[in-house]
Amino acid sequence: MAASGPKLSYDFIIAGGGSAGCVAATRLVRDFGCRVLLIERGPAKTASIMRMPAGYMKYLARDDFLEMHQTVPQRHLGGRAPIVPQAKVLGGGSAVNAMVYMRGQREDYDSWSAYLGDGSRWSYADVLPHFKALERNTKFNNAYHGIDGDLLVSDPGSLCDTTQDFILAAQGLGHPYNLDFNGERQEGVGVMQHTMGRAANGRMVRCDAVAAFLSQVMGDPRLTVVTDALVTRILIKAGRAVGVEYSTNGQQAQAYADGEVLVATGTYNTAKLLMLSGLGPADHLREHEIPVAADLPGVGANLQDHHEVPLIASTHRPSGYFMQDKGWRMVRNGLQYVLFGTGPVTTTGIEACLFYDPDGGERPTVQLYCAPIVYLDRDVSSAKPTYGVTLTSCLLRPRARGSVRLRSSNPADKPIVDTNFFGHPDDLRLTLASLRFARRLLATKPIGPKIADELLPGPGVESDEALADYCGKTVKTNYHPSGSARMGPDSDPTAVLDARMRVRGIEGLRVIDCSAIPFIPSANTNAAAMMLGHRAAEFVANPSQEVAKDRRYEMVS
Repeated sequence: MAASGPKLSYDFIIAGGGSAGCVAATRLVRDFGCRVLLIERGPAKTASIMRMPAGYMKYLARDDFLEMHQTVPQRHLGGRAPIVPQAKVLGGGSAVNAMVYMRGQREDYDSWSAYLGDGSRWSYADVLPHFKALERNTKFNNAYHGIDGDLLVSDPGSLCDTTQDFILAAQGLGHPYNLDFNGERQEGVGVMQHTMGRAANGRMVRCDAVAAFLSQVMGDPRLTVVTDALVTRILIKAGRAVGVEYSTNGQQAQAYADGEVLVATGTYNTAKLLMLSGLGPADHLREHEIPVAADLPGVGANLQDHHEVPLIASTHRPSGYFMQDKGWRMVRNGLQYVLFGTGPVTTTGIEACLFYDPDGGERPTVQLYCAPIVYLDRDVSSAKPTYGVTLTSCLLRPRARGSVRLRSSNPADKPIVDTNFFGHPDDLRLTLASLRFARRLLATKPIGPKIADELLPGPGVESDEALADYCGKTVKTNYHPSGSARMGPDSDPTAVLDARMRVRGIEGLRVIDCSAIPFIPSANTNAAAMMLGHRAAEFVANPSQEVAKDRRYEMVS
């Protein structure tokens, strides 16, 4: 279809209004006075209930604000093809996620720096100032945390009995209590910080990238936000990105950038958009009759995602949050939230976790979540809802790599996603070890005496072979896809971006979301996405200032 409508020009165009895109747009407008067009494929707002911390659970299995990608049949999962969602709404993952605020380990970012080169400035000491600048922490004000930023970070407003029993049981097995997973060390058990805080009326509310950042500049004439619009192609002329083509209300439109085009459409769709624009593996592009603008074999490769397997048990007596969203309990909890700003509505339900290594090492390899309910994902149907607890073993640094490929040259078609879960034997080995540990924890006081039955995998599932079969049937995403257009050194032919997030072989084009991550952080990725957007804004608007500012911060040893 031929493009129609006015051809508008901006300083910068950002494709994708998720966490990274919102932060970058805000900074470019507010801090650097730039004219910015932000294009988001989803709606401008979620449902009002999503502002409540517990509200997201109503939408986990729905496609109102999520695009459901079904993987190719996974050969390590017996041909099963899990669903891997990605946000489609202004604010992206920050508007629909469970709000866990976790940055990862010092070693994660130091490994980026080692891979990218000493001068890349991606070490932990380099990224920490950006995390701190974004944050308004309600609990910590120290070398690791900021209180002057716009992103509210706090503990959940309520902790249930099961959460507290889990924390005590983990300590009983020798794991230290950790007050701050984003502080000096990650190892240990404790309460997770969340991107939520108290509103003026005293109620605990979600603080997403729109509420924290983009709302500051929504009335600024230098910012244009277009929602319900799909970016279909990056416009490239003489080796330079000059704008984008997008579809909205059934019409095609074009917009042009005097400066740069920034891509932040999410790990699956960022790779798809680059390839639709002629940037990717040349042979694959030719299969779909797409002219090759730059042969970049790494586009769509290096896909990484945290994945988890549940251990589910029932309890003898009422516990946790089962039935708290039904009947009179829902009415009572709603009134408590409205009148006093307290109660179960002020929590996400996933309040605590344990970071540890099943092999006994000092650096955690597993994040063991405690969900104080019988958590039934779409792929887990054999357990019945009841009072209970779910411990999910989430692998922090999976060694397997997946891929994203085009389904066709039609921008409306979803890409082909291969997560390759358990594609490396070590990933399965660690998961099995963590399942066995989770069983030990559920047998430990004070939680042990309260457990009635192991529902899944079941007490009769003991051998490695039987547990591996169970893992294949139940493993699911932890919603953290990363790496499909990664940064890398000149020496790596699969590196899509340089250390300043610039697409190789094309001027005026950067990728600024989690697609750019070379190695997935050992934590939930929303905080990292915001950090990437914060840093990208300085890269594009004032590169010399970005480097100078970094050098004014002290290294935290």
